[in-house]
Amino acid sequence: MRWLVRVVLNGVAIVVAAWVVPGLVLTGVWAGLAAGLVLGVVNATIRPVLFFLTLPVTLVTLGLFIFVLNAACLALTAAIVPGFEVDGFWDAVLGALAVTIVSWILNGLVVSREERQG
Repeated sequence: MRWLVRVVLNGVAIVVAAWVVPGLVLTGVWAGLAAGLVLGVVNATIRPVLFFLTLPVTLVTLGLFIFVLNAACLALTAAIVPGFEVDGFWDAVLGALAVTIVSWILNGLVVSREERQG
């Protein structure tokens, strides 16, 4: 059940990001929820591998390369999900930043403190 809540919150974060960032295009709410599911899978499987492979670059840039990594994961999600498009690199960076902020806020409001700690 907790997994489903996080997928829905991720989808809502993508819908809000598409509303805020003009370069993110969603054809509907269902595409946003599908993108939330795919982004969750990408973040759980592919992102740790990419993070490990780009660790030297991340250290040299003092962590700023994480924004590029998040943008790449969002662009990969857009490539997989029909009905979700990212227009360019900077739109992907802004979109990933917006998704992160909205997801962080929503998780803070919905997920209990006990679930976050354990």
